[in-house]
Amino acid sequence: MEETKSKFRRICVFCGSSSGNKTTYHDAALQLAHQLVERKIDLVYGGGSVGLMGLISQAVHDGGRHVLGIIPKSLAPREITGESIGDVITVSTMHQRKAEMGRQADAFVALPGGYGTFEELLEVISWSQLGIHTKPVINKKKLDMKL
Repeated sequence: MEETKSKFRRICVFCGSSSGNKTTYHDAALQLAHQLVERKIDLVYGGGSVGLMGLISQAVHDGGRHVLGIIPKSLAPREITGESIGDVITVSTMHQRKAEMGRQADAFVALPGGYGTFEELLEVISWSQLGIHTKPVINKKKLDMKL
């Protein structure tokens, strides 16, 4: 497989700490992970080692790319099981988590998740509308074109 260079260095992926109930969620996470690796893009994510977060972080790490997880202290016992993948920054609050993810990433992508994933995505969209950042928020349908 030929490697392609991207204009993005790091992409933040919002996704669930659950694997969900459809195999397409699993497939989408792995497909995105392979695209990040192929295009030499590092991953910023919520820091968990379970669910879709664990799946994408492990696949990106196994592909040789840098993985940076950002997790609030209160979620660490629920979302990190066993060995962490890549580097993990522990913060005090969810607000700090989102701010740090926003600071670290060049663009944002959302995969399936729950209310937390939805809230994170809406916040970065709001930040864009308010002019707080000018980073792209990419939906899955336009992913191949934008990366």
